Amino acid sequence: MTDTVAHRIHPSTPAPTERQAQAIALEDEHAAHNYHPLPVVIAEGQGAWVTDIDGRRYLDCLAAYSAVNFGHSNPVLLDAARAQLDRITLTSRAFHNDQLGPFVTELAALAGKDMVLPMNTGAEAVETAIKVARAWGYRVKGVPDGRANIVVMAGNFHGRTTTIVSFSDDPDARDGFGPYTPGFRSVPYGDAAAVADAIDEDTVAVLVEPIQGEAGVVVPSPDFLPAVRALCDERRVLLVADEIQSGLGRVGATFACDLVGVVPDLYLLGKALGGGIVPVSAVVGNRDVLGVLHPGEHGSTFGGNPLAAAVGRAVVALLATGEPQERAELLGRRLRGDLVRLMGHGVREVRGAGLWAGIDIDPALATGREVCELLMERGVLAKDTHGSTIRLAPPIVVEPGDLDWAVEQLEAVLRELGEREFGER
Repeated sequence: MTDTVAHRIHPSTPAPTERQAQAIALEDEHAAHNYHPLPVVIAEGQGAWVTDIDGRRYLDCLAAYSAVNFGHSNPVLLDAARAQLDRITLTSRAFHNDQLGPFVTELAALAGKDMVLPMNTGAEAVETAIKVARAWGYRVKGVPDGRANIVVMAGNFHGRTTTIVSFSDDPDARDGFGPYTPGFRSVPYGDAAAVADAIDEDTVAVLVEPIQGEAGVVVPSPDFLPAVRALCDERRVLLVADEIQSGLGRVGATFACDLVGVVPDLYLLGKALGGGIVPVSAVVGNRDVLGVLHPGEHGSTFGGNPLAAAVGRAVVALLATGEPQERAELLGRRLRGDLVRLMGHGVREVRGAGLWAGIDIDPALATGREVCELLMERGVLAKDTHGSTIRLAPPIVVEPGDLDWAVEQLEAVLRELGEREFGER
């Protein structure tokens, strides 16, 4: 930590306390090094704020990659979890439980679909959709066995399982993990003509993030998804929308697809569906697609467990009011207005929808990681991606004044970086 840009600019900023350093060292010694977290050890959270083990508070502007859309320690969601904890938490799908039926019914209604296939993690939802799309292709469309292909997008992020990284173009996620699973065709994101060229008689699905989160909150042109929807209808191909980060209120609508009036054949949901309490994911679609699966062909011991279903029901009930979506849209407008003011003052581009922003920092000033370290020193937690891009995605319950304050901290960081850069010249 003492070598970070934060300490070069603020030499008086104290290094991590002994307690923090010990906690980080313990994790580094015994946890596999598949993450590179900021050097802060969080112990508590309430709403949009978290507190470290030394009692210092930070505004959480990541919300666990949108898994905590409704805030830390949300009382409605905690009450639902506590009530279920006192009853039963796991039965496996070998038996029915009294929460699963209501959960899938309510989630299907929220999405305007017939059926739900519950899983646990986002990557599991994507893997499930791949199996469903292939089964639909073979059993309904009539694609010869073993020849199904799926069109995917460059710059995608759908998870890190071996099949998913097979069609990733992120070298950190992909390189060194082959051999890779065949059956995927990658095209430029946002290019409907390229999607059309990639589809052939063996294509069973187009898999797309309505907004690419890991790529830096990349929003395609408004005509892209409608054009892909029309192509899928014309060519008899499933449109599969990965709404694991973009869905469930984050973008100011229930789904990012809603922003352009598109209804996919399958929604892939996760993260916020578990309310930041338990991992819950789901594939949501109509009976003519999800109905292709038969008993024994797919499953999960924990998928659809009563605890997850109870929390998921509470999440769906919050979204059914429309209030989180409206709040995200209003606060997102405010956030973008504040961020646009920083264009030309250390910020090169601002992208986003709802309460979700990707900010390209001038690489001459700092990397995204360095900016996030400096923000952390000022009490704001954010996440970098791809060089000099940072992302802001605070819980939807964030207070407007706190949001303004976060942008003020970013402005101050950029000002200090600019003074350093020009001072050195």
